[in-house]
Amino acid sequence: MKAMTRERYGPPDVVELHEVDTPEFEEDEVLVRVRAASVNRFDWYSLAGTPWIARPMTGLRGPKSPLFGADFAGTVETVGPAVTSFQPGDEVFGCRDGSYAEFVQAGAGVAHKPANLTFEEAASVPMAGLTALQGLRDHGKLEAGQHVLVNGASGGVGTFAVQIAKALGAEVTAVCSTRNVEQARALGADHVIDYTRDDFTRQGGRYDVVLDIAGSRSWRELKRVLAPQAHILLVGGPKDNRLIGPLGHMVGTRLRALRSSRTVVFFIAKIAREDLDALRELIEAGKVRPVVQQTFGLAQLPEALREMGKGHAQGKLVISV
Repeated sequence: MKAMTRERYGPPDVVELHEVDTPEFEEDEVLVRVRAASVNRFDWYSLAGTPWIARPMTGLRGPKSPLFGADFAGTVETVGPAVTSFQPGDEVFGCRDGSYAEFVQAGAGVAHKPANLTFEEAASVPMAGLTALQGLRDHGKLEAGQHVLVNGASGGVGTFAVQIAKALGAEVTAVCSTRNVEQARALGADHVIDYTRDDFTRQGGRYDVVLDIAGSRSWRELKRVLAPQAHILLVGGPKDNRLIGPLGHMVGTRLRALRSSRTVVFFIAKIAREDLDALRELIEAGKVRPVVQQTFGLAQLPEALREMGKGHAQGKLVISV
């Protein structure tokens, strides 16, 4: 099969299109013919081999596997003998290492694709959608009627978070740049703050849940706008520290909040079929829709990764396979 691979850590230029073996799959897995994949911040870190603190897991001197990528959407090619939920021809989406390829094997991280989405749209959902859903619902303990602020509302996680928070019954404030204000409103945000003009930490609002994707504010600044029992969900942070990446910001914020009544959480989304099903239900009900900024061909993956590296995405970058 054709796949985009990299043999060493580095910039997007190290990624090349090669012929590799089609993956073998276990008896409880399916083999999926990939129709589309998408680009996540996770893929950028995996490509660069940063932060270095993660290299015991990804490979000390170089990547453990030349394949990478996570999100995918496609059709089931073959099923293992223990699989009962899928059959060949089913349209599916999910998460699994090695998705920048013509085929990927998947087990727990695959679910039936939302019927009202194209493959390109469906491929943009899994990692970003799961992060937003699990962050707000599970870690933020979000309840109907609460006030939510999404700092970084224009990227993949942010666009899903605005919509999921609304679907859960929250009043939502989105923070983004000028060019994304109308998009945030169209996604359902009750209030939109243009950070190039206004400082949300000095607006006088009080929020029960803050989903901080941008990682642009210190604990001292954030606590000005937090309700007494607020949950702060840290998803991103400054990426210029090659040793520990955004982890320094996350740990520092958590430590500074220890004596506060607020709860600071940083987490990595769990790839679970039941939550992919939950996202599908929200999408098919018309409560959530993916925002695709741009679609690239498989061989254009380096270009898509360079665009991701700029850090100003308007939704998701998708790879059509």
